[in-house]
Amino acid sequence: MKGHTVWLTGLSGSGKTTIANNLVKILRKKNIPVVLLDGDVVRKTLSYDLGYTKEERDKHITRVGDVSHLININGVFTIVSVISPTRNIRRYARYLNQDFVEVYVKCPLSVCEKRDVKGYYKQVRAGKIKEFVGINIIYEKPENPEIILETDTETVEESVDKIVKYLEKNI
Repeated sequence: MKGHTVWLTGLSGSGKTTIANNLVKILRKKNIPVVLLDGDVVRKTLSYDLGYTKEERDKHITRVGDVSHLININGVFTIVSVISPTRNIRRYARYLNQDFVEVYVKCPLSVCEKRDVKGYYKQVRAGKIKEFVGINIIYEKPENPEIILETDTETVEESVDKIVKYLEKNI
């Protein structure tokens, strides 16, 4: 089996991690070897030494892309769930991981902020977090993602099903 990377990108609170976790369950039920690389989890382990400057964010995402590549070359699927705010850093991940599916988890900022699962937006508005993607750091929307999920109008199941159907058809 050939490894692939499914790269979920979008604002904090857009639903990336929820979708990724559900996708992993489905792929495992199909006996597809898969590893989930969630940005928050990787940041606590592989990127524990990094902060949140642009350079450190880019280094973090580069590390995620590098690990995904190492997993893929061993025939394992990688589901990546990271904000990855710049097109340039996503281009790097695509270059490194030849079998790459970019999934734009599109959700309006207002909806992400209402969800505020991790409490980040509240901290930003209170002045406790100074730089945050979508507020005062630009999130560059993907130009040509393979899949667009609209998580403000789709259920988690509908979003995951879009990815599964794409993979079944294209891989």
